[in-house]
Amino acid sequence: MFDVIVIGGGPAGVTAALRARELGAMVALVERGKMGGTCTNDGCVPTRALARAARLVRDAEQFVDFGLVGEKPMVDFAALLSRTRNIVSRVHEKKHLQSHLEQEGVTVFANVGDARFIDEHSVALGDRTILQGEKFILCVGGHARRLSFPGSEHALTHSDVWSLQRLPRQVVVVGGAATGCQLSSCFSAFGAYVHVLEVAPRLLAGEDEAVSHGISEAFRRRGIAVTMNIGGIERIEQQNGSLRLTYLYEGEVRQLTTEAVVMTVGWPGNVEALNLAAASVQSERGYIVVDDFLRTTTPHIFAAGDITGRMMLVQSASGEGVLAGENALLGVARSSQHRASGGDPPTRRNLHGGGHADRAIGGFGTGVPHIHRNRGPGRPAAQSRTRRYPAFATESNPESNRYRGMGARRSVKNSLTAKIASTGGLI
Repeated sequence: MFDVIVIGGGPAGVTAALRARELGAMVALVERGKMGGTCTNDGCVPTRALARAARLVRDAEQFVDFGLVGEKPMVDFAALLSRTRNIVSRVHEKKHLQSHLEQEGVTVFANVGDARFIDEHSVALGDRTILQGEKFILCVGGHARRLSFPGSEHALTHSDVWSLQRLPRQVVVVGGAATGCQLSSCFSAFGAYVHVLEVAPRLLAGEDEAVSHGISEAFRRRGIAVTMNIGGIERIEQQNGSLRLTYLYEGEVRQLTTEAVVMTVGWPGNVEALNLAAASVQSERGYIVVDDFLRTTTPHIFAAGDITGRMMLVQSASGEGVLAGENALLGVARSSQHRASGGDPPTRRNLHGGGHADRAIGGFGTGVPHIHRNRGPGRPAAQSRTRRYPAFATESNPESNRYRGMGARRSVKNSLTAKIASTGGLI
């Protein structure tokens, strides 16, 4: 039986496994497919390659301003996608996540299919292996939401973009949040006509209103059409080699003809395959329910990263992975309350969350909010911002005595953890 079984080999899972191993636990990490998670395989890394190409195309528009003579570059979309796949492969070669984990003493089960709970202390892997553990940390990430309506099978998600055979001449992007805006910007730079459909009253509805306005103006200048406040998608039909998308707007039925429809309408957690009911773990709206200590409704099972639906960023996933590993082994001593507080200068360190220029929140000049975690009970204020992880061996935290002294030093894995989100300068 393992002390800790981590399910998921992305940023949260890798950091959780490393931290638990550093504290002296026997650790297994289970990954259904490739190591690295969404970011490495079909999220941040390939998207950055796409965005880099788009920026180069836009830079060429300024040639004349600097006395440069040359034609605007044409995009070989197939070659560009081939490069993105090559970069993903090279990132895997540079990171060697599995070998690093194994060198640290973590037992890795990669490419074994979905893991599902048999009971509160046992999981079955896709290859029929049965693992037992005292503690579990669920870091299984999420996936692009697919809406159900007639013809929805003709729509793409961001994961399907990497397998396109050519650049569509027209693209309808359904969803105006971060992913939708980024893909819209890239497709437009490459020469496609882009139309964004969004149910909210503005793009990037979860961000600062000034940011939303700036993006909307930039889209307008670049000829990207935007329709807000739509009533939903009715259907998609194939018609003479194209797609006809029907949607509702102000009570009217409207249609668009396009070559591709890309859905960017949410990111639910990968809860379906886990069989959470067998472990008495509660989920709501596609995410695992956790408290501020990342503990689920089953006390010995924790969760971190996108699966919690809290803050879906690589940086926060890595931080939550460390926290979940510590709380699983040392007892719940540190919480993960994401709060904004003003006053700090706008450094790279504290720009994990956005400030608000919205009038309802206080206007400009209120300082740049940053995200931080509450220090745990009894933790000195002087340690609240450090990277030290003391082994809490106290009467209120008796379980930590088992791992006493294992964590009273700076993590030697910090440099390895940092590799999870990096691209190694390849983009």
